[in-house]
Amino acid sequence: MSAFLVAAACAGTALVPAAAADPGTTSAGSDKALASDGLLRAMERDLGLSPAAARERLADEKQAVKVERAARKAAGNAYGGAWFDAGSGRLTVALAERGAAADVRETGADVRFVEHSAAELDAAKARVDKFVKKTKAPEGVASWRVDPKANRVVVDVVEGQRADNDVSDFLKRVRGTAPLRVDTVPEGPSTFAAGTVGGDPYYTGNVRCSIGFSVQGGFVTAGHCGQAGAGVRGWDGSNIGSFQGSSFPDNDYAWVSVGNGWWTVPVVLGWGAIPDRLVKGSAEMPVGTSICRSGSTTKWHCGNLLAKNETVNYSGGAVVHQLTKTSVCAEGGDSGGSFISGDQAQGVTSGGWGNCSSGGETWFQPVNEILQRYNLRLHTA
Repeated sequence: MSAFLVAAACAGTALVPAAAADPGTTSAGSDKALASDGLLRAMERDLGLSPAAARERLADEKQAVKVERAARKAAGNAYGGAWFDAGSGRLTVALAERGAAADVRETGADVRFVEHSAAELDAAKARVDKFVKKTKAPEGVASWRVDPKANRVVVDVVEGQRADNDVSDFLKRVRGTAPLRVDTVPEGPSTFAAGTVGGDPYYTGNVRCSIGFSVQGGFVTAGHCGQAGAGVRGWDGSNIGSFQGSSFPDNDYAWVSVGNGWWTVPVVLGWGAIPDRLVKGSAEMPVGTSICRSGSTTKWHCGNLLAKNETVNYSGGAVVHQLTKTSVCAEGGDSGGSFISGDQAQGVTSGGWGNCSSGGETWFQPVNEILQRYNLRLHTA
């Protein structure tokens, strides 16, 4: 194989964030490397932060990951969820009981007292999920999730659809099983697959998607991009491998074997906006922190992590559970691509609404769930 072909094959797999051996492992890396000039420029463009403010936020978010872990343990059954406040640079932990407050504050977290514990809210959302499995959610309902800050199960309804009879009936049923808040969104969500165009990361059939994270023996991506057994071609048309496992709807994850002269590397492409990112772990970031995405259509974009464990009702009635919502934009062909915070893998792009001209919201499937489901080991630097 010539040097050119070696580089091309490596570049093809570099479209994946390879993730670490242990899903719980963290590796800080150097602060200087995490706050590269390109990343700071992306945070300025997408989040409106000056370079100094972006550096400060990244440092605060790194600390918040440690605080959240300790605070959850200190709170015990009283834990009601947590969120990062970008203004103060601090993590707030909701508590359903006052007895744990002192121990939680000792971890460095702020405390807010709430009515419902996280366990109670998760159980309420699970009842909604169970109801939807029996009775299809109307198209006017975009998604539902637990919002720890609101201490409610929040249902997002497409603007102008709340008066629809099916939507009204759905909300009435949810109120009977969960503490509810209703929000509106401009449009309903859809997945980000696209028809084939030349020079992009991988294809299956006539669909183009983006590689997510490298694992030992392959890479992870979105389940709606291909079914188990489907062949996968690289950007140059050569065979990469095939889907070894895939789940959609209900979930939106898959993994693809790699061979035929291709191999995995622990890298996420920065697309020239930032240096390519080495992946060193998969520590999960708190709600409210910043996050960035790499995809084959819109390249590198950043935003905020808005919510976790959200159930999304995609167009056509495809319901997907346990997604994480962000304010990062995406477009067709970005499906399956990498969501990353610093050097920590977060998940693979599922779908959303809007675009990278006018803005929007995007969901990802958390990477640690994919690793556990298929017993995969993330490839890390």
